[in-house]
Amino acid sequence: MLEKLKQVFNHDAAGGVLLVFAALLAMVMANTPLNGFYNDLFSTPVAVKFGAFEVNKPLILWVNDGLMAIFFFLVGLEVKREVLDGHLKSRDQVMLPAIGAIAGITVPALVYVFFNYDDPVGINGWAIPAATDIAFALGVYSLFGKSLPVTLKLFLLSVAIFDDIGAIIIIALFYSAELSTTSLIIAAVGMSIMFVFNRLKVRSEAMYILVGVVIWAAVLKSGVHATLAGFAMAWFIPLKGHNRSGQAMLPHLEHKLHPWVAFAILPIFAFANAGVQLIGTTSEQIFNPIVIGVMAGLFVGKQVGIFGACWLAVKVGFAKLPDGVSMGQLYGASILCGIGFTMSLFIGTLAFENMSADYLNSVKVGVLAGSILSAILGGIVISRSSKSFNRRQAADQTTA
Repeated sequence: MLEKLKQVFNHDAAGGVLLVFAALLAMVMANTPLNGFYNDLFSTPVAVKFGAFEVNKPLILWVNDGLMAIFFFLVGLEVKREVLDGHLKSRDQVMLPAIGAIAGITVPALVYVFFNYDDPVGINGWAIPAATDIAFALGVYSLFGKSLPVTLKLFLLSVAIFDDIGAIIIIALFYSAELSTTSLIIAAVGMSIMFVFNRLKVRSEAMYILVGVVIWAAVLKSGVHATLAGFAMAWFIPLKGHNRSGQAMLPHLEHKLHPWVAFAILPIFAFANAGVQLIGTTSEQIFNPIVIGVMAGLFVGKQVGIFGACWLAVKVGFAKLPDGVSMGQLYGASILCGIGFTMSLFIGTLAFENMSADYLNSVKVGVLAGSILSAILGGIVISRSSKSFNRRQAADQTTA
């Protein structure tokens, strides 16, 4: 029984399935008599005080600012490993997904702006459809594209990673508040200490984590969004330096954090943020420009931007298709990049942080609709590509 359970959780799609379950549970609670309990739960104030330093926030912000910082720390670890020692190290492997990701951020944002350019508040959500949910997209791909070339999966992963980098830059530049010089100096000192740890090959992971907590708290108070601290700290973790157990530190931390992020942090975030109340909502509220902009940006903008830019880059000889990958398969992967979900919801909470609940509800409806449509169409295209690929493989073997 335990062995079967391990196999289930080790499956690439397991994290995505759990995300869907958490979102559905939130939707159920938000539209039943449990709505009061659901809202009160995440409105509960939680305070941590250490001398004169105090952080007092509702539970929802501990999830969005605290747990998501750990998620971004893991993203930072993955990006560092891939850039320095993975499949993003080679220019040939980087070029096509980088072109796709840039277009996959720009086109969805323009689609959103098209529907919201005349709304001075709504325009703040322009970056919401620019993100891709790695766990969800890879989960759908794993369900329907098992037999496709591994290079296609690497393309999808690479585009999602570049999307995350783009999202982090956007958050830093456009969704940070007034800055506190003192807090930023403390964070900079913390980063310097981690740099020294790296140079001196400090083997204690606990030392990095302790300083990291101080950096996170300083960034939280600085006006820069706290999740950025998680991403920045990852770059000071030694890639090949060993910890006290003799293991390479970065891969070890990545391996240890991955199940916690996939099966706890992201589902908790989805549960806390996906609870949109639909009962009593009018059609005008559901199909408003923000909803349409987010939905169209994810479902239309992502696939048009990524596939269109990649197709053009290949045709003009600026980049080449991954080995063994057809244009049809690339199109299916491009559609899956329209699954924004957790990342899009997260950017939505920043874009309309001080606005009424109606804005956040619109974001949730648009993100869920766009992500679901992208998952369904992407799954169909990937599934058909997989069957076609299997037939060609069988025909080639017969001919041989």
